[in-house]
Amino acid sequence: MKILSLQSAVAFGHVGNSAAVFPLQRLGFEVWPVDTVQFSNHTGYGQWGGSALAPDHIHAVVDGLSRIGALAECNAVLSGYLGEARTGAAVMEAVERVHRQNHHAIYLCDPVMGDDDALYVREDIPGFFTHHALPAATVVTPNRFELELLTGRQVHDLAQAVIAGRTLLDRGPRVVVVSSLHDGASVSCVVVTKDGAWAVRTPYLPFKPSISGTGDTLAALLLAHLLRGEAPPEALSLAVSSLYGVLEKTRTLGRRELALIQAQDEIALPSRLFAPLPVS
Repeated sequence: MKILSLQSAVAFGHVGNSAAVFPLQRLGFEVWPVDTVQFSNHTGYGQWGGSALAPDHIHAVVDGLSRIGALAECNAVLSGYLGEARTGAAVMEAVERVHRQNHHAIYLCDPVMGDDDALYVREDIPGFFTHHALPAATVVTPNRFELELLTGRQVHDLAQAVIAGRTLLDRGPRVVVVSSLHDGASVSCVVVTKDGAWAVRTPYLPFKPSISGTGDTLAALLLAHLLRGEAPPEALSLAVSSLYGVLEKTRTLGRRELALIQAQDEIALPSRLFAPLPVS
């Protein structure tokens, strides 16, 4: 299966495409990465080199794929960090072009906007996701903060996450996954569909400084397992379990960046499986 992945990239570390491509390849998928920015490293370091890539660059790359007939073979589109709405418009055009050539292709939108109650994209991005990306998405994967931005609802626990997630279902997506729901010594991810809601809970692994790229990796793993035919609860269970294994290895090694290469066996087959539990 083939996946078109449009998001940021870094030369050093693992965020955006640099976090998503290898896990997808490790699980047997062909990935066509199209970068929205190219930085030396993620911005959490406080300094970096590189720049955002113009929307025309995205158009040109996708157009090239179309001319060689590749888009007709695309099974899914994955989008992440955009930076600004103009880039988002280019991504949406790519989604539309894929759908025109393969109407069975799915679109997973990771609405990257911020975390820990801080917005780190331009102010036009939330509106872009609300009015353009969400109606086109098959799957959407906001964290708690992003879910609040998209719904205008406060989210402090699982029940509130499910209620807010259901409001997103009304806007187009068939699957909503909410991450970063902290509850003391544990952290949960919730998947919401028309058939119900399920939570996958793991022990909380603290990092100082915090690890970047976990959401990008989770979205990629989730997409992989959905494409493999897993139902949303089981797909989330496998994705979270693999990510937990990667985080454990990262913590053991004392790394600041995700230990994706060192923990690649956890991507292929997680050593500890966290089951999805129904949420009423």
